[in-house]
Amino acid sequence: MNRSAYLTTGIAIQALSRLSKANISVHGKENIPDAPCIFVVNHFTRIETFILPHQIFSLTGIPVWSLANAQLFQGGFGRYIEMVGAVSTNHPQRDELITRTLLTGEAHWIIFPEGSMVKTKKIVHGGKYMATNPKGLREPHTGAAILAMRAELFKRYLDFHADDPSLCQQVYQHLGLSELKNAKLKSPSVVPVNLTYYPLRARENVAATLAAKMIKDLPDRILEEIMIEGTMLLSGVDLDIRFGKPMTIAPILERKIVTKALKRKNFQQFLETPELHSLLKKQGKIVMQQYMHAIYSMTTINHDHLFATFLRLYPYQRVQKRNLLRRVYLAAMTLQKTPPSNCRLHSSLQHEQHHLLIDDRFKKFSNFLQLAKEKGIVQEEGKTLLRDRSKLSAPVSFHHGRIDNPVEIIANEVEPLERLQKVLFSLAWQPDTLLRAVLARYLLKKSKQQYAEDKQTWQCQSVSLLHKGAPILYPRMSRKTGIVLVHSYLSSPQELKTFARWLNSQGYWVYVPRLPGHGTCAEDLAGRTYEEWIDAVEEACILLDTVCRQVIIGGVGLGGNLSLHIAARTPWIKGVFSVSAPFRLKDYSTRFMPSTDVWNTMVQKISGGEKINQSLDFIAENPNINYRQNPVSGIREVGKLLTELAKLLKQIQCPTLLLHGDNDPLVHAKGGRLLFKKIGSEQKELNLLHCPCHVMVQGPDAELVQDRIASFIRSIS
Repeated sequence: MNRSAYLTTGIAIQALSRLSKANISVHGKENIPDAPCIFVVNHFTRIETFILPHQIFSLTGIPVWSLANAQLFQGGFGRYIEMVGAVSTNHPQRDELITRTLLTGEAHWIIFPEGSMVKTKKIVHGGKYMATNPKGLREPHTGAAILAMRAELFKRYLDFHADDPSLCQQVYQHLGLSELKNAKLKSPSVVPVNLTYYPLRARENVAATLAAKMIKDLPDRILEEIMIEGTMLLSGVDLDIRFGKPMTIAPILERKIVTKALKRKNFQQFLETPELHSLLKKQGKIVMQQYMHAIYSMTTINHDHLFATFLRLYPYQRVQKRNLLRRVYLAAMTLQKTPPSNCRLHSSLQHEQHHLLIDDRFKKFSNFLQLAKEKGIVQEEGKTLLRDRSKLSAPVSFHHGRIDNPVEIIANEVEPLERLQKVLFSLAWQPDTLLRAVLARYLLKKSKQQYAEDKQTWQCQSVSLLHKGAPILYPRMSRKTGIVLVHSYLSSPQELKTFARWLNSQGYWVYVPRLPGHGTCAEDLAGRTYEEWIDAVEEACILLDTVCRQVIIGGVGLGGNLSLHIAARTPWIKGVFSVSAPFRLKDYSTRFMPSTDVWNTMVQKISGGEKINQSLDFIAENPNINYRQNPVSGIREVGKLLTELAKLLKQIQCPTLLLHGDNDPLVHAKGGRLLFKKIGSEQKELNLLHCPCHVMVQGPDAELVQDRIASFIRSIS
């Protein structure tokens, strides 16, 4: 190794990382032991042969060498990779070099057990790990296991004969050493490493175009690699690097035949001991299967894995898109409850997955669907996908599969994950009716459990409201229409209980979710964000969508704003209504928030990084339900929501009803007029009523308000 070239390459990789759009996340750094290591790594692209040594070096401060295919050591490129620590698999002193550098602590090693890139990601055959290459199937290499055991045997031999300098000198000469300066040698470890790329896409890119122009008759294999890896670097890819728990080699060699061999005074006879060779060969295969399992069990599961596997496992040729999305959603929620040691999730799967069923705002499904359609895996027929079964089970071309059929390769990658396969198989074969029931029960149980946990957390702060915050669900025999009702700020579902019951009597399913921070105490609300409120309302809409053919949403005050926010982003919402909703913070009266001057002073303090834990007194319209304290932090979250909603109002296309009272003590009617003006729907209506209260569904004009809303619902349902 040329250390100067090695360090220069590290600098170049750092520069490339800044220029590329690749996002590298490293997990399990604590698993790297303070000992010589052989890192065994899955091999899918050429990228890892450069990035991984740099990552390990930055973590350990010890150079990292690697074994590379002998065919790469040709010309200038061969000389370069040799300078930066790559050693040919055909190097005559390969084993001695690895053993020496492990014993001296001079370097760590990277070995790819598959021996070459596994482009198809098909690694399990007949229950065993088998590597695929253009020539067929073969077992992964046992070299990493045997080399680690060999280094351990040399260490033990030196320890055993430490008082015989001449014998130790024979060992040094065999390894090409003058001596070992470190008297206390450390046992080597094998550390499994998994690399998972997401998303896996191939596109024409600048690198591929330049290569095609500069090199005449560029081989298809090379062009395919440039298209895949160029897209990863230039268009963006998440690379999760996971270090598994180290496999200690020493216990494997606690055997009588090893002890007997160590006693040999003739070093050459020790090397040629037949029993040792048999032991290394036998144990090498066992250890190889163990580290292969460890490598592939750490695959980072992402959305594409779930979509691709469901398309493969689903028993019918046609699948409704929302049916598929419900299965993926429920799978994601199930996997989130699985211990991390059994299930490693991509960062995008570690949070709420409502977006899959609401608006696909992160493009997880639309991007995968575009890929599947481009490759002929599915055809889109309205709300239905028609699968081509032949492309979901046919053998994949080794050098063209990543371009021609990436969906099959994505599904192959998670085949070794037994827990995942059981979850997905169960959900894929579950009848749609049962799936809907399971999902609805899960969501209702989740919301009730969250309220119970919040009650337990905050029961010492306030007891007057703790029994009034549970979400409310009123079912019906008819499943035609479901209505989500969202309560106002500083209130709880109890606020809308009477109205919900009345709507239910009209023949509708009605669900009143609890906004986080409500129904407990003001101290709880002070730590909440408007995104949490949006999540709760999205979840409520998903629940009713699983049991009803159509969903209408509406709310009071801030609940109306949240309803409009959902309607702007969710194409399957049939209609939306709001009661007494503001357009901006200044639409609120001083009963809700301080005067403009005082509020601006508070905002300046918050913007300057100062924390304000202050709460303002609130004159509650219904003191048995509403908080009597209004956290300043809560007002700030309301303002954020209103600012975001103002940008979305033009996206609302469904029928919309706005109701406002001209004597509302909390929200000026001007806010309703501004909302009406900004909403994009052609079917919109604004009713200004002579009403002296904010929660008009409870006031003296409640019957009129309820009739207006019921008429609106009948007109669209």
